[in-house]
Amino acid sequence: MRYANDKPSIKQAICGFFVQVMTLWQSVFSDKGVLTMLLIAPIIYGFFYPWPYRNEVVRQVPVAIVDYDHSPLSQKLINHAAINPRIQPTVIYSEDKLKPLMWQQDIAGYLIIPYGLQKRVLNGQSAKVSVMANGNYFMLNKQVQTGFMEVVGTLSAKIEIQKSIAQGQDLTLASQNFNAVNLTVNPLYNTTEGYGSYVVPPVSLLILQQMYLMGTAMLVGTWVEQGRAHAKLSVWLARIVGLSILGVILGCFYYGWVFVIQDYPRNQNLFGSLLLLLVFFPAVTALGCLLGVLFKVRERAMQILVASSIPILFLSGVTWPVTMLPEPLQYVRWLLPSTAGMNASVMLNQMGSSLADVQHYLLALLLLFLLSVLGLFFRANEQ
Repeated sequence: MRYANDKPSIKQAICGFFVQVMTLWQSVFSDKGVLTMLLIAPIIYGFFYPWPYRNEVVRQVPVAIVDYDHSPLSQKLINHAAINPRIQPTVIYSEDKLKPLMWQQDIAGYLIIPYGLQKRVLNGQSAKVSVMANGNYFMLNKQVQTGFMEVVGTLSAKIEIQKSIAQGQDLTLASQNFNAVNLTVNPLYNTTEGYGSYVVPPVSLLILQQMYLMGTAMLVGTWVEQGRAHAKLSVWLARIVGLSILGVILGCFYYGWVFVIQDYPRNQNLFGSLLLLLVFFPAVTALGCLLGVLFKVRERAMQILVASSIPILFLSGVTWPVTMLPEPLQYVRWLLPSTAGMNASVMLNQMGSSLADVQHYLLALLLLFLLSVLGLFFRANEQ
């Protein structure tokens, strides 16, 4: 006969839950491969991934200038280019040398000053210079075109002002007439306009997701091989909680150390960012457990997931407009925690959005978590 007091108390259930969490941590720290994926690799990435982007903005891009005019005006153009921070010009007197320099990546673009430029300007005729840039490297291409545009625009403005003065206009009035409307550009959310500030914060969530998917799937794959995958729902929840706690700690490491050291835009909505981590990592670890049960083999997670980072990055909508994706992929991308996690992270941590603005992302993560747990429970019980 079983009496009522024989039933496990709430205290015993809680103690049992924490025992399962401790058992999970023991499994993680005793498995070198899993430990590397879940803890060591993310920390190493936190140090070395931002390193190539430490200069933030591309400056002093090597370019060439071909001067066919050899006039005082062309020399002024060259002098203006020499002091522009975007480009680092070298004067070349033969156009034949340009293509080999482009092929060897010694220059990223060039400016051609045609013969008779000064004569046409002095006669009030239309004058043009040609700018060529390597479109294969969009950041270099942008700096080359923008740099030369600033140089030519500045010199053109000075010429127009000098013409007005020559016609008897006052210097101040001539300057005001030429710049009738002043433009002030204030970049928001990425005030340095740096590439590192743009790419590292969202990709950090992708790095953590990939490491946790692989590490979790490896761990669960080991349990499948050993016949230990079959477990009650409470046990699986304890395992997910144990893995998620480690993930949230790493997320705080990125938000509170990596972004601070690199001086990236951060902590605009600190509470929202922490709440995101508390939702993001359970979704990731639950999906990782499900994949481990489906893969069945420990090494299969590495074989399948290691090549998926770049497609997942494009599917997220952070680096490529979602509306430009094929329509089926616009729906498939919501099966990945990174889609909601990366976008919500940028909005909360960098832009300071409210929780109401990202609630659909948080709901997507919760739904993915529930679906993963449901699939995990039924699939694991078949093992």
